[in-house]
Amino acid sequence: MAVLAINGGKPVRDKELPNYSVMGEGEARKAYEVVKNGILSDYLGCWGDNFFGGEEVQAFEREWAKAFEVKHAITVNSNSTGLFCALGATGVGPGDEVIVTPYSMSVSASVPFFFGAIPVFADIEEDFFCLDPDDIQRKITDRTKAILIVDLFGQSYDCKEVNAIAKKHDLKVIEDAAQAPWGRYEDSWTGTNGDIGVFSLNYHKHIHTGEGGVIVTDNDDLALRCQLIRNHAEAVLDELDTEIDMGNMIGLNFRMTEIEAGIGRIQLQKLPGLVEKRRTNKARLEERLGGIDFLSMPAIRPKTKHALYVHAMKYNQKKAMDVSRANFVKAVNMELMPSGSNKTRNSYVCAGYVKPLYKQKLYQKRIDFGKMNYPFGLFPQNEIDYSQVCCPVVEKMYSQQLIYHDLIHASLNDEDMDDIATAFLKVAEHLSELK
Repeated sequence: MAVLAINGGKPVRDKELPNYSVMGEGEARKAYEVVKNGILSDYLGCWGDNFFGGEEVQAFEREWAKAFEVKHAITVNSNSTGLFCALGATGVGPGDEVIVTPYSMSVSASVPFFFGAIPVFADIEEDFFCLDPDDIQRKITDRTKAILIVDLFGQSYDCKEVNAIAKKHDLKVIEDAAQAPWGRYEDSWTGTNGDIGVFSLNYHKHIHTGEGGVIVTDNDDLALRCQLIRNHAEAVLDELDTEIDMGNMIGLNFRMTEIEAGIGRIQLQKLPGLVEKRRTNKARLEERLGGIDFLSMPAIRPKTKHALYVHAMKYNQKKAMDVSRANFVKAVNMELMPSGSNKTRNSYVCAGYVKPLYKQKLYQKRIDFGKMNYPFGLFPQNEIDYSQVCCPVVEKMYSQQLIYHDLIHASLNDEDMDDIATAFLKVAEHLSELK
């Protein structure tokens, strides 16, 4: 009878799983070409052709816009700064409210603060983990100006429902598609269904340039405003040949370099194949795991294609002989780590994702910028007591149910996927050893 590795038995895996790696000779050649050319950045903070970047940056933007079937693609140096540009472009300002998710990277909720606006948290959907349209509707006030929605784990948000709510209340929708490139919602690409979408090119995303991001929109005015905020807007406003709303037209340096853009051009060509491999690996894994009654495989919204940044399952402790989620996850990880492994990361499989963002000290103490407690202290009408915020679905996922991993990525082969499945199955078959 097999003994679980956590109890001294032999692990399923006798070698470490490969890390996700998408860089190759093409990227190396492109980086060398840019270095040899000698122009590592070709931006100027004054009006003219170079205000919009160099050859590689502009070529990358054209190619991204074509791939995602949008009118404008605007490169930036991170998804975070892309969200900054996008929200600023919509005109959100002091005292406004922005509906945000509590279950994402922190900037998905905190970026309104930079414009003096107040984040208002809505709960997520039970099955798909994106913002719940019903709770969005409940959180709208006469001060709400935008919805900043996240395509979490690669799943598209409920575009029809959320966009209809936004239209009814004259709100802008900013789609944080950092985890969802090459996903689909019906006939459109994930990331292109709001007024503005933002993608990430951070090193652990589907494709990457080390750091970087891309903003997309079909709106000419919003595109120009994003371009201005990206590159010191205040320095060029006098030279524009068109009138523009001056709100939020103070910019910073959020520019992508020529090397990053060049690498991005090569990476973009790989994106469809990399995402399709994730889908193939997911199908192989779930074919074997489907019989584990205490694990719910990721639900996929009808008429969509999931980009599968991670594989997010739900754990039912009662069905798992009351074995805790933490013990189950630890046992699976031990099966995937060879004896004597010196692996620096301590887990492949994780639980809970991020703590609900409204529990961060920033919100609980209502402390943001400066001694006047801006923006909270200046807008008593926005008296949100974050200590009383409760999003039950998020809290349940964080504390009880969610299990996630990235062990579907494109660097894993069929043998790897079979070992991963065997690790889960072995622990499931020997749950009594964990009690």
